Amino acid sequence: MYLPGVGPKKADVLRKEIDVISWEDILYYFPYKYIDRSKIFKIREIDGNMPYIQLKGKIRYYETIGEGHKHRLTAEFYDNTGSIDLVWFQNIKAIQNLYKPETEYILFGKPTFFNNNINIAHPELDTEDKFFNREVGVQGQYNTTEKMKNVFLHSRAIQKIITSVLESIKEPLPETLPNYIIQKAHVTSLDEAIRNIHFPASPVLLRNAEFRLKFEELFYLQLNILRVTKYREKRLGGFLFTKVGDYFNRFYSENLPFELTGAQKRVVREIRRDMNCSRQMNRLLQGDVGSGKTLVALLSILIAIDNGFQTALMAPTEILANQHFETVSQLLEGLEIEVRLLTGSTKKKEREKILPDVQAGKIQILIGTHALIEDTVVFANLGLVVIDEQHRFGVAQRAKLWKKNTVPPHILVMTATPIPRTLAMTFYGDLDVSVIDELPPGRKPIKTLHIYSAKRNNLYSSVRQQLRAGRQVYIVYPLIEESESMDLKNLTAGFETTKEIFPEYQVSMVHGRMKPAEKEAEMQKFVAGETQIMVATTVIEVGVNVPNASVMIIENAERFGLSQLHQLRGRVGRGADQSFCILLTEYELSENTRRRIAIMTETNDGFLIAEEDLKLRGPGDIDGTQQSGIAFNLKIANLSQDGQILSLARDFALEILEADSLLQKPENVLLNRQLKKLNQSKQMGWFMIS
Repeated sequence: MYLPGVGPKKADVLRKEIDVISWEDILYYFPYKYIDRSKIFKIREIDGNMPYIQLKGKIRYYETIGEGHKHRLTAEFYDNTGSIDLVWFQNIKAIQNLYKPETEYILFGKPTFFNNNINIAHPELDTEDKFFNREVGVQGQYNTTEKMKNVFLHSRAIQKIITSVLESIKEPLPETLPNYIIQKAHVTSLDEAIRNIHFPASPVLLRNAEFRLKFEELFYLQLNILRVTKYREKRLGGFLFTKVGDYFNRFYSENLPFELTGAQKRVVREIRRDMNCSRQMNRLLQGDVGSGKTLVALLSILIAIDNGFQTALMAPTEILANQHFETVSQLLEGLEIEVRLLTGSTKKKEREKILPDVQAGKIQILIGTHALIEDTVVFANLGLVVIDEQHRFGVAQRAKLWKKNTVPPHILVMTATPIPRTLAMTFYGDLDVSVIDELPPGRKPIKTLHIYSAKRNNLYSSVRQQLRAGRQVYIVYPLIEESESMDLKNLTAGFETTKEIFPEYQVSMVHGRMKPAEKEAEMQKFVAGETQIMVATTVIEVGVNVPNASVMIIENAERFGLSQLHQLRGRVGRGADQSFCILLTEYELSENTRRRIAIMTETNDGFLIAEEDLKLRGPGDIDGTQQSGIAFNLKIANLSQDGQILSLARDFALEILEADSLLQKPENVLLNRQLKKLNQSKQMGWFMIS
């Protein structure tokens, strides 16, 4: 508040908009890109495709256009080679008072085409003396919001505030890494890094600053995750499952529906080893749609039952919970194992039978939704919890299951969303990871085709051939919250069109606004084969298993992310027949969208797709990270680009904790202090999975 150029009003905006309260906060508000400001262009040299540029010239006159909230201010800016329009949509009076006609200015902004003319919107203007009094060359650009701009907190203003702070600090900034790590990791000092990240004296010093700050951020992240893991291993015991008994062996020899793949056998061995070492298992099971995760989970459940323990399987939706209940009940036929289903829709009478039987230990497998975490659900001896599509549950929800026994039960979390290695090391750094990277034998790879909407008539002919052969078809429409009413209209129109095109077939429609019972009824009709076509939104992304469905048509595929497209594609290809995924788009597509579509048509490898998705969209957008209430709080590191730095940071953290798991040695006092500080500021709290 008391820094030059800030004051109470701007301080309040900084706090609300970018969570900047202290000098330290503003120093850790890093540029998002850098621009070379050493060159000044002539107006005749510019075109509408250039990045940010600088011009030197004068404002000839101003003109206000429009009325009310739609009015804007324009100005003609000229030099000795020509003129260009400038435009402002806000702070119009202040701009006219600040920048006087016929005064020479250095202008900085991005030229764009509008109404066949080149103009620059909201440029930065400096008088020549002010311009040459500050550093030119490589300059940082800072993200700002509309509310910040309204009080003149644009990128240049942020830069000035940071300049004031650094000029006020006479001593070097105190170190946040012990000297032995600085030397061993060959990183620059914090003081040098902070000064060069904001005002790089050279490209080399900028790279050094970036490396130091990224390494430190990822190092403390990994140190925190791995310290929790070490603590759990030392302090938290686990149930000892010493035997593989009658239930497991009978199921394996009599009920196993098909020979396990090599990957499934490997994962079962990993889980078996975990549950037989008197520490709590915390394992993440990754596997593409249809890779056989449920069967691996069931084998793990049978080991728990053989050792006298109860088990719980929690799914994010009633549809998926019902599907698991039917699958598990069918697979266990003849084994006399008590399996029950508990969801929000379970009738009161049925619930009154289930709860006492769970408490008495009579029910060995309880399958359900978040209803399982209610306080009324009391287990006699819960030994293993399996959580499917676990990213859809909040941290607090999951933690309630851990407390259903005096000793925490073993935990197996499953996901069909392949997770890139860098994400797995951060989100799930305190879990051991198993991967099923083989599909069961006999499955044919899904053929993915990109078709433009104008050619949909040819597509319908091919779809009719599939329907005549007795197959079923999904047609999926996007549904995005911001335009839900429009999307719902599109879905309804699509439903009517589909009925007109295929009058001889029955059509279901499912979307998120339907009541659960209605949605369930429509889904079940499709599962039972009573309807042959399902028109739906992405509610069918998880939880529908129809081996007879062989075609997935995704309307407006350009509006879906890679991971979501891959999840939707996984709804088909679950039987022995050749299946197809059709990506329908318009001709006009961005370069990024074309890349996404191309990746989908080139590969069925979910892990490769996840890595590409991370590169294209960044970690904050990857499926699941937002639904779970987890938000990335990385200030400078980028998980899609900094995998090598992450691995290096993790290796350092592991080595330190192997020698000093509680960070009590004198040389690690600073590490302990810094971790406490980061945890108090909630910078580290997001990743905790259990």
